Amino acid sequence: MTRKISLTGIKPTGNLHIGNYFGAIKPALELAKEYDARYFIADYHALNIMKDPKELSALIREVAAGWLACGLDPEKVVFYRQSSIPEVFELTTMLMAFTAKGLMNRAHAYKAAVQENSEKGGDPDAGVNMGLFTYPVLMAADIILFDSDVVPVGKDQVQHIEMAQDIAQSVNHNYKQEVLKIPQALVSESVAVVPGLDGRKMSKSYGNAIPIFIPETQLRKLIMRIVTNSQAVEEPKDPETSQIFLLYRLFADSKEQAALASRYRSGGMGWGEAKEELFRVVNRELAPVRERFNAIIADPAALDRVLAAGAEKARPIAAATVRRFRRAAGIE
Repeated sequence: MTRKISLTGIKPTGNLHIGNYFGAIKPALELAKEYDARYFIADYHALNIMKDPKELSALIREVAAGWLACGLDPEKVVFYRQSSIPEVFELTTMLMAFTAKGLMNRAHAYKAAVQENSEKGGDPDAGVNMGLFTYPVLMAADIILFDSDVVPVGKDQVQHIEMAQDIAQSVNHNYKQEVLKIPQALVSESVAVVPGLDGRKMSKSYGNAIPIFIPETQLRKLIMRIVTNSQAVEEPKDPETSQIFLLYRLFADSKEQAALASRYRSGGMGWGEAKEELFRVVNRELAPVRERFNAIIADPAALDRVLAAGAEKARPIAAATVRRFRRAAGIE
């Protein structure tokens, strides 16, 4: 039986952190058990905000190495750089001819930029490049090119899949045949929301993230910086309202969770001790991942070969989709 296809895009715009690990990486890697899974580094998408070539080049390798260190097996899935697949850009150009400008006007990122400019009393399109304006079409090409059945996304990203659906349906309607497969959003209700150092959702933009691959000493320092309340050591504490415990629960087994929750509720444990327990379980899980990452990133030539081999597997799939579209359009 042919398995359905899942596609996951990974934008190299920052160091991977624990929020990414539980919210994106682990759930996406689980898909490989059920789907014919494809993963790509969205380096052309990153150009919209990343203008430093050295920084972008380094982040592409770091993010690729990070996914490999976390368990992505390039022998069992298709893993490639977006920029290694020229068919992505050929399909993007073709899809542009079937994309209404009004659809792009409704894209969340563009609307947010316009609103911010308008609130400042400036030109609504100030600082908006065409990469930002048309990025939903490039994203649609990423998805459609590989005949994706499902794309795992958060609720805030569903619009991108809906736009890809709209564009693909326009193509199919025009040619009165199924030229392009219509993708579906795969929204998980159980994806963990990981609290950051300040209690808000962990995010690079908030500056409250714990990177996955930092050295052990730095990991401990960051955990010791987690914001707590002023409860004294002897006071009972509610584990359900403590971001220390919420993070602990992600890494500890059920027996450890029950034991620490009991200590919280009975009193006699200070926040410093709770943070030490958190560091212990976090480092236990991340130490082998960090070791694998350091080994992979230390050999950039080998990493590049992995991505090149992935592109070799990806290009025939991409070429078949473009060829199908060209034939339907009368170009081929």
